[in-house]
Amino acid sequence: MFPSKNKKVGLVLGSGSARGFAHIGVIKVLERNNIPIDLIAGSSIGALVGGIYAATKDIDYIEKLALDTDWRQMIKLLDPAFGSGFIAGDKVKDFIRDSLRGASFSKLKIPFSVVATDIIAGEPVVFRDGDLTEAIRASISIPFVFHTVPHKEKILCDGALSMPVPVSVAIEMGAEYTIAVDLDSGYFKQKHPKPKDNLMDMGNNVVMLLSSHLAKENMKNADLILTPPVGDIEWKSFGSKSATKDLIERGERIMENALPRYLETIKPKTFGKRLKEFLNQPL
Repeated sequence: MFPSKNKKVGLVLGSGSARGFAHIGVIKVLERNNIPIDLIAGSSIGALVGGIYAATKDIDYIEKLALDTDWRQMIKLLDPAFGSGFIAGDKVKDFIRDSLRGASFSKLKIPFSVVATDIIAGEPVVFRDGDLTEAIRASISIPFVFHTVPHKEKILCDGALSMPVPVSVAIEMGAEYTIAVDLDSGYFKQKHPKPKDNLMDMGNNVVMLLSSHLAKENMKNADLILTPPVGDIEWKSFGSKSATKDLIERGERIMENALPRYLETIKPKTFGKRLKEFLNQPL
């Protein structure tokens, strides 16, 4: 078990659609090693996982939810519609609201920010208050798949389009040490599905190309960057229980491997020197 940190830790959960189950594994390892999470910033699937954790502070509940949900059947039951996307999103909102156990921003157990994108202005929109369910619903609204979400004079969609790994948001919230979980920037360096010659696959590859570069830019000021090896998983591959478990385990492994780096960087550089001086003082 690692000792308590002396900086406020911000967990940044990035976009990645189905690959986002890896976020669960990262949080499991942080809990297991007594590394407190002082605040969370999430984009897209990171907003969904981060929001449920901020509401419940119960990673076992989230893991059970991920493993027990029949995602393929759920996708079949979603509400098809015409408009800015194939899916209207009302049933998705119901799922989010139920998963949050009715929590609102004001009743969260951990401070939390959600990033969506204003498709008109081309800018990120950060939510820290208001309707938590609606904010997460906007953040996960993949273009052409889900309907966009009107908000005041804005039209909102997937946070990944403007800020896939919102490190700057966590810093604005007061994070002194940021752990960024990036599911995008390593995509083209890892084994990944070859796009088929159709609109959906080619469109996904274009979005991934942009997201991978944008994610790198987002993480310039991150203290610890985790890039789980999930490039071989398609964004739409919400699959079997075993596939979900595999993604969770990949998240666990990447965080476990990063624990020595965390311990080296979380403490001030002078900590060891000061401790040695203290121990050598005459009694």
